[in-house]
Amino acid sequence: MSLEPEKKILKARDLSRREMLGLMGSTVTAVALAGCGSTGGQSGQSGSGQQASSSTCVVKPQQEEGPFFVDEELNRSDLRTDPSNDSVVEGVPVDLTFNVSWIDSSSSCTPLAGAVVNVWQCNALGSYSDVEDKAGQKFLRGYQVTDENGTARFTSIYPGWYEGRTVHTHFKVRTDPKTEQGYEFTTQLYYDDALTDQIHAQDPYAEKEQRTIKNNNDRVFQDGGDELMLDLTQDGQGGYVGTFDIALEKTHNQT
Repeated sequence: MSLEPEKKILKARDLSRREMLGLMGSTVTAVALAGCGSTGGQSGQSGSGQQASSSTCVVKPQQEEGPFFVDEELNRSDLRTDPSNDSVVEGVPVDLTFNVSWIDSSSSCTPLAGAVVNVWQCNALGSYSDVEDKAGQKFLRGYQVTDENGTARFTSIYPGWYEGRTVHTHFKVRTDPKTEQGYEFTTQLYYDDALTDQIHAQDPYAEKEQRTIKNNNDRVFQDGGDELMLDLTQDGQGGYVGTFDIALEKTHNQT
């Protein structure tokens, strides 16, 4: 499969509060929040009444949307079903949780309620739904709206691979997808190569030949992908669970 040219990608690095506030001026900067809701460091009250640490905030890279985003407007948590034919995609289950927050000029982290989080990925054999020969199908696509704690949850599968790319999952966060005034952040999640090799040795992944691209030689991963790794743990039932924390910098023109 061919991919569209890449967009310019913001490199990830640790920032001081002064650097973070000056990085993008009056625009919104996407940052990942490690430990929002925990105590320690320079903190403020979150929307849930918990202390939120700001000292662990780091800028995360946006990455290309790619050619396979289709806004199906499927509001659902379980992405494995295909409403076009009621089939269920086979693969190792992955429960994925996003925690989305604002970080304001005083470095206080507040859960972002009402944000739309879209997730899309290929199946175990490397195919995306509703494109090319899978047009009309809608597996492994959908969105959730973050709750009062800024949380959106999905059930998907461990992705397969396709020519030219390492294993990845796309996601997009939008504060107001119906208007041009809303903020949009798009990037990709990546997986540990050793775990991928282990899972891809199983069916149905093993029906396809071994992948040719791993993280260290993937053209997109090379621009900040190490900051977008999804840490997975086994759930004791043959699947995996993972959480990804992401915060957006709140500026004077954001309400």
